[in-house]
Amino acid sequence: MSSLHEYSFFGAVEKSFDKAAAFTSWDPGVLEQIKQCNAVYRMHFPVKVGDKIEVIKAYRVQHSHHKTPCKGGIRFATNVNLDEVMALAALMTYKCAIVNVPFGGAKGGISIDPKKYSAYELEKITRRYTAELIKKNFIGPGIDVPAPDYGTGEREMSWILDTYGSMRPGEIDALGCVTGKPVTQGGVRGRKEATGLGVFYGVREVCGMKDMMNRLGLSTGIQGKRVVVQGLGNVGYHSAKFFEEAGAKIIGLAEFEGAIFSEKGLNVDEVFAHRQKTKSILNFPGATNLKTNAEALELECDILIPAALENVINGENAGRVKAKIIGEAANGPLTPEADEILVKKNVLVIPDMYLNAGGVTVSYFEWLKNLSHVRYGRMEKRFTENLNSQLLNQMESLSGKRIDPQDKEEIMQGPEEIDLVRSGLEETMITATREIIDCWQKNKAIPDMRTAAYVVAIDKVATSYAELGIFP
Repeated sequence: MSSLHEYSFFGAVEKSFDKAAAFTSWDPGVLEQIKQCNAVYRMHFPVKVGDKIEVIKAYRVQHSHHKTPCKGGIRFATNVNLDEVMALAALMTYKCAIVNVPFGGAKGGISIDPKKYSAYELEKITRRYTAELIKKNFIGPGIDVPAPDYGTGEREMSWILDTYGSMRPGEIDALGCVTGKPVTQGGVRGRKEATGLGVFYGVREVCGMKDMMNRLGLSTGIQGKRVVVQGLGNVGYHSAKFFEEAGAKIIGLAEFEGAIFSEKGLNVDEVFAHRQKTKSILNFPGATNLKTNAEALELECDILIPAALENVINGENAGRVKAKIIGEAANGPLTPEADEILVKKNVLVIPDMYLNAGGVTVSYFEWLKNLSHVRYGRMEKRFTENLNSQLLNQMESLSGKRIDPQDKEEIMQGPEEIDLVRSGLEETMITATREIIDCWQKNKAIPDMRTAAYVVAIDKVATSYAELGIFP
């Protein structure tokens, strides 16, 4: 892999940053500090795999310390390299700033193919990586809090937690050293669907803005909108499901093996079940097969949700995209060239750097839960139910009418943990969307929503530095 190629991802992030920085009034030195990665840890460590010793290459990058702890996932993939980890850490800084989550950005990676190792070998690699982070003070509930990413999940987070706890005995907040854990290990309910739900909340908020919809020639609201989703993984499936439940019509779904289309609409769960049974979404009853999954990106629709790979909409195919709104659920599904073309076509691109922040937002709630040592809802659930019951009884007494028992039960119900988590996520995505749109509308020279999002992020990070007294 050439050095030019390796540099490109972080370079692309810097390019977007510089484009937005021109619309701010911060000192060039402040902007330069925000752009740089504060701390980079590159490590090699030996692990016995079978009968051989294997040297594992791994990274942890802390991009910004304007807020602590730092926050970002750990990915296990063969193509993990320093440039990629630096770029993703930078994006985490900007993402957290936009959605008002008080973390600095970080990212980690281990350069392995997890499919080639047994669970026991993966456990050894994960635990050794954690030990290396602990030695250099690169992990801790107040220092740096990892989370799952490509190739990792609840299992790996449990190993990290256990290793940290054993090397930091008696640390009362040890559960907060990592997020994305199983609920039994201090995880939070609602984490799995958080990114897809966040995508839905963000797009729904934009679709509720009359002036934005007028510009696109669309009616307000999600009801009746024609939606195409590329990718039926965790994020794509949940995004599609929430749009469907809100009254949108899912007319196209794409996966790596191909794509299907139906003007009447597709039932997401039925397609998902069909794929599990046949190992393909193709030949779904009542749907038309498309030759390639790329064709789904060019379908006539109101909302397009790329939720799979990066760079799927580029300079070559952007001109053929017919969607009015693109909600970036994946990381980097559009290239800078595609952005330029779509701006000229009056296509609204809702950028990934905040739209897919549902995961880190709910990770923040998990971290708070770990620090407070109490489950969400435990303190207020019964109180709320008792209060609601009294209010309903008073209403029935004063009106002389009886409320339907089923309705009464729903109104009485106090919040469970998942209700509070989803409520917090909804508030986060609505507030962030409004801040970005407000910034964009106040400065007519800003060309698109992505640049406006970067401007919002830069202003928040720079303000934090200024308030810390680091800069005059």
